[in-house]
Amino acid sequence: MTRRRWIADTWTEDSAALVGDQALHLARVLRAQPGQMFDVVANGFLRRAEVESVSEFEVILLLHEELEADASLPVHLLLAVIKFDHFEWGLEKVTELGAARITPVIARRTEKHLAQAAARRVERWRRIAREAAQQSRRSDLPEIDEPLSLTAALAGVSAKRRLLLAETEQEHTIENALRQKAVNEDNDFSLAFAVGPEGGWTSEEMQLFSENGWQHVTLGPRILRAETAAIAGLAICSALLR
Repeated sequence: MTRRRWIADTWTEDSAALVGDQALHLARVLRAQPGQMFDVVANGFLRRAEVESVSEFEVILLLHEELEADASLPVHLLLAVIKFDHFEWGLEKVTELGAARITPVIARRTEKHLAQAAARRVERWRRIAREAAQQSRRSDLPEIDEPLSLTAALAGVSAKRRLLLAETEQEHTIENALRQKAVNEDNDFSLAFAVGPEGGWTSEEMQLFSENGWQHVTLGPRILRAETAAIAGLAICSALLR
């Protein structure tokens, strides 16, 4: 039987603690008892863990042996801020697919009221990512950046391989770009992937990407919603980078 997996809020070398909603769920819904076994991610490692004490405010677990875990997908996703319900659904799904880092980008075509409110949503986005990571049995949490302008977001990209999903590109696919890069580069599988807002990137933004070494790629002839494009792109990357 598969054990439930949790992501520790705090930890030491030998123990971990779950607090807040996680503790409340364990205490009230699962009615956890001392001696029960779970899988817990603490300090980036997946460990077998035994419940030591339970309250609605804090659950203490004793950490046992380290377990084998899959690494996250080495993808840094730059995702333009769109309507929050769509953005958050997409955020949840790309977390499930394994994105290692997600940067919300305030693009030229991001609606003004969304741009102004985005900074106040970051903690909610991090909570959504945590819940999605647990549900999908990830052994780590994606890094969710503060919303950034495109210029600042591009400056924070360290991956050598950089792919821009562009509606104006008709020929070069993600698959072709990744296979071509794989031949030319060493064992660096890190990748940055950018998805624009409703209406796409402006010509000035496209030029900025090009000046920073981003290759334009396509998902095919159909026009997809931004959140759908992000999921489709991550799924292709997952298949090719594993």
